[in-house]
Amino acid sequence: MTPDAAADRSPFRIANPHALATILEASETRRIIAATDIFDVSGFKLWAANRPVSAELQRKLLDRQLRAPLESCLLAEDGVSTSTLADEVLALADGDAALAPLLVPHAPRLAREAAQLPLHPVAQLLLTASQTARPATFGHAMRAMALAGALAAGGGGDTPEIRLAMLCGLLHDLGEMYIDPRFGEAEADRELDFTSYQQLVVHPHVGYLLVAQLTNYPRAVAQAVAEHHERLDGSGYPHALAGERLSPLGRMLAVVEAALAATRGRFENLMHASVALRAVPGEFDLGWVGRISRAAGALGPQTATMEHRDIEARLAALGDVLRMAEDCVAAQLAGAALPAHKSALELASFLLARLRAGWNESGLWNPQALAGGDAAEVEAMEDELYFRLRGIQRATLLRAGSLPSGEARALGTLCDALAMGAALAD
Repeated sequence: MTPDAAADRSPFRIANPHALATILEASETRRIIAATDIFDVSGFKLWAANRPVSAELQRKLLDRQLRAPLESCLLAEDGVSTSTLADEVLALADGDAALAPLLVPHAPRLAREAAQLPLHPVAQLLLTASQTARPATFGHAMRAMALAGALAAGGGGDTPEIRLAMLCGLLHDLGEMYIDPRFGEAEADRELDFTSYQQLVVHPHVGYLLVAQLTNYPRAVAQAVAEHHERLDGSGYPHALAGERLSPLGRMLAVVEAALAATRGRFENLMHASVALRAVPGEFDLGWVGRISRAAGALGPQTATMEHRDIEARLAALGDVLRMAEDCVAAQLAGAALPAHKSALELASFLLARLRAGWNESGLWNPQALAGGDAAEVEAMEDELYFRLRGIQRATLLRAGSLPSGEARALGTLCDALAMGAALAD
């Protein structure tokens, strides 16, 4: 395929409405201008260079195919800078209780490296828009940048390795700018519903295309962005990659993303991140997981928020849900004829088996688990496994797609069981 043919197939030749809306919202308080004249594909000039963007630009871009991607034509003059990034690292080390044990030992160096990161104009534009119009998303990017850098530094990484890791964290969720903000994970609770999940699963691929097509960052960065929700055991998304198919930076970024997800909500501590990363064996690179677990262990025992008897009751209920779901999948698989239905059930069976492996390895089935261990860690593990039930439900529905009414009802029985179990965690 020629470069011109590849450019014609670029998804960025038509302005994405969600990204454009975010940029325009940011332009109300930031100076965002056209760095060059903006032309449609037929050569008609839509916007002049140096002109600030406005709602009028949005009207002119409506369904127009552009000669060059809009993101490459705009510039945030007073936007995010490397000084912004350095300041954010220091602020996180000082104020983020969950990440501080990992960040504080390396904070001065991370701030210095952040100040030297290359900010491509497209990345700078989208980060500026995010900082202004989607602050939760921007905050997530800052935490990911800092945590990735801290892991690389803690592992003895040299300056290029630390900067590359920080770039991956900084850019990993740029693809979320291109989906409806209602479905972005940073703005949502960890328990995304199925509609949100349908929208969200595309963002790693969109982020990959952004970095690969619109910036000059190394290919390894784009690849890691694409892989940040993949898992070593093949249970991740969007492509269910496994093992050696995941790049080294992708493995690191997957741990960063999962750790940050685990520190949102009611468990805002490093211990819960450590538990979440170990909940299902084989998902994550143990080298990176070990650095987080050691930092969590150094904090000492945590206090459980529930009484032992309440945790015991929830563990018993979780065991019942797992058995019910496993039985339901086995019964349906025995009679499944439609390929899409069978594929969805096979995925559910695989994911339930991974969850069962985590359950067995944790020893939660043992009545002595609470009596002999750290109640807070048991509570966190139980909460994480409940959370995984929601993920199985969403992934199963996504794999199935649109089914005939009979198969849809049958699959609904399984998903209802998973949803009932997940609801017990609320």
